[in-house]
Amino acid sequence: MATKIVIDAGHNGLSDPGAVYNGRRESDDTLRLAMAVGEILSRSGYDVDYTRTGNINQSVIQKAQLANDTDADLFISIHRNMSEVPGSYHGVQSLVYDLSGPKLTMAEAINKNLEGVGFRNINVEARPNLAVLRRTKMPAILVEVGFIDNAEDNKLFDTRLDEIAQAIADGIMDTLTSIENEASDGQPAAEKPVDRPLYRVQVGAFYNLQNAIDLEQELKRMGYNTWIVTA
Repeated sequence: MATKIVIDAGHNGLSDPGAVYNGRRESDDTLRLAMAVGEILSRSGYDVDYTRTGNINQSVIQKAQLANDTDADLFISIHRNMSEVPGSYHGVQSLVYDLSGPKLTMAEAINKNLEGVGFRNINVEARPNLAVLRRTKMPAILVEVGFIDNAEDNKLFDTRLDEIAQAIADGIMDTLTSIENEASDGQPAAEKPVDRPLYRVQVGAFYNLQNAIDLEQELKRMGYNTWIVTA
């Protein structure tokens, strides 16, 4: 059975366009690149699904659940970064739930390949608070492909999109091939999907209903399931 990979174009293009700079929207860039990466992987024999192929109202929780429901072996989320001061940063960064296992090896390979295209390689960083990394049951990587507020990163993105897609796809495929070879040689296989324990945390209690609603909406934007109850 072919390895199943879910490619996520970050954000959704409607209620959540992601970072926006001078009219340029992250959700548009990520969709173009996600489709290009997926096409390469499909041609190479991988079973590819997408969280979206257009602009739809979709939460980060729904993205993760889609991957879980399809029993994917790997989840790759494509994003673009943005700095507080426009133009002050540049480069690629990949984010993972923790710095372990094949997902780390793959993230490092993707970054190295993108460095070869011309981006600065920032690092691979653990971000266990991100919903698409925390809620997915399979190895997951979020790739920040340059800064949307940096002219040089945008020039690379626009003029070398096919090379960028190939660099990401090669990082995925080369790592998967290496894992398969190690498994056939009796080495440890790829990390298995695991069900993580679920803990619930009460964040606040308010006499004023609007304060509760404001906090609930903020937590939803961060990717958490929230609800308001009365004591």
